[in-house]
Amino acid sequence: MTVMQRLSGYIARAPKRPLPAAVAEKTKHHVLDTIAAMVSGSRLPPGRKAISFAKTRGGTKEACVVGDGFLTTAENAALANGMLAHADETDDSHAPSLTHPGCGIVPAALAIAEREQSSGEALLRAVALGYDVGCRLTMSLNAYEFREDGHSTHSFGPMFGAAAASAALLRLKDSQVRHVLSYTAQQASGISCWMRDEEHVEKAFDFGGMPARNGVAAAAMVAHGFTGVEDALSGERSFFVAYGREPKPEKLVDGLGEIYEIMNTNIKRWSVGSPIQAPLDALSVLLEEKFDVDAVEKVVVRVAHQGANTTNNRDMPDICMQHLCAVMILDGTVSFKSSHDEGRMKDPKVLALRKKVELLGDDALTRAMPSRQGIVEVFLRGERRLRHHMQAVRGTAENPMTRAEVDAKGYDLVAPVLGRDRARKLCDAIWSLDRLKDVRKLRTLLKEKR
Repeated sequence: MTVMQRLSGYIARAPKRPLPAAVAEKTKHHVLDTIAAMVSGSRLPPGRKAISFAKTRGGTKEACVVGDGFLTTAENAALANGMLAHADETDDSHAPSLTHPGCGIVPAALAIAEREQSSGEALLRAVALGYDVGCRLTMSLNAYEFREDGHSTHSFGPMFGAAAASAALLRLKDSQVRHVLSYTAQQASGISCWMRDEEHVEKAFDFGGMPARNGVAAAAMVAHGFTGVEDALSGERSFFVAYGREPKPEKLVDGLGEIYEIMNTNIKRWSVGSPIQAPLDALSVLLEEKFDVDAVEKVVVRVAHQGANTTNNRDMPDICMQHLCAVMILDGTVSFKSSHDEGRMKDPKVLALRKKVELLGDDALTRAMPSRQGIVEVFLRGERRLRHHMQAVRGTAENPMTRAEVDAKGYDLVAPVLGRDRARKLCDAIWSLDRLKDVRKLRTLLKEKR
């Protein structure tokens, strides 16, 4: 069988395929984590722009825009909610594929599930499927080479994942799924100049909004009767001919049904950029030594070279390594509120400590990628030195967060927007998604109480 035959068949059969218990549980973790990112993101600049834009589009009332609650088409809702989900550095990530799968896949699946009045069980199966397809897509292109060539892995993979999840929820046949993948291949795009986006608005579109919208569009058009190329993945002028130096299409189907990529996806313990996770984890360990902040003479932070480049003295608090390390030492932790407090970037105490933080790119830690490791050394008065090498960041596949930890993170993100009572009900509803008969029942919990 060709890669297309195996992949389209797997997607078409996914709605009837029960998830293993551990996979279903992990999928709930990522649905809650992503929806919490949407809710908190609805109050950040990229989220506000996305909501405002979606309100101008009108359209059939098929799905809701999170945070505000108004109804629009599934495509518009997917676009807005995808941008909400990556309005910040709160959402999940899959290191081997260099993607943030949740912000593209979950909004797409949620929008189609609302449109089709799907069950929570169907939503969970579709989301897990989306992670399997989306993550494998960029791995089949050699994600790191693909990024070096200027492509945006964060746009390509989640787009195919969103399309697969949408196709499953629409219960498309094998032959229709092939056409969905062809329409997705035609829309696949993205260049990594998003790294220069200082306000995180285009980045929110590139990572979440565009993949979610395009994946929904591909599946919706085929469900409406659009036809297309039978196999866009092989043959002359195909997807893999157009993209990748030496692509390995077989990686798209290797281990399907046995290896669930959602199990290999990371949830962020801290609502900050991925390269900053390990240093904050390391600092949380070192802070157990109870040293005096005034005794700190220097802090040396080592991460992979790219992580150092993207977080070095940035103007946004949640992606600035030096600033967040200073906040962690002063506060003993980093909350969503403190990591987004722009005023503290001018706080004399924070600035004084920030000047003592030295950030270095490290060859060994670069070679350790995709494992995002970090080394922190704190030099104290009296020639005392504290050092910790964080190898398995909390929330990664090697050191996963518990249900209680994910719940606490989700609740902390949504309570300031929805209120404590509604936030508790939303978290509980997602933990019991497999018993929910109609996903539309979540709508009243996804908007601010007025």
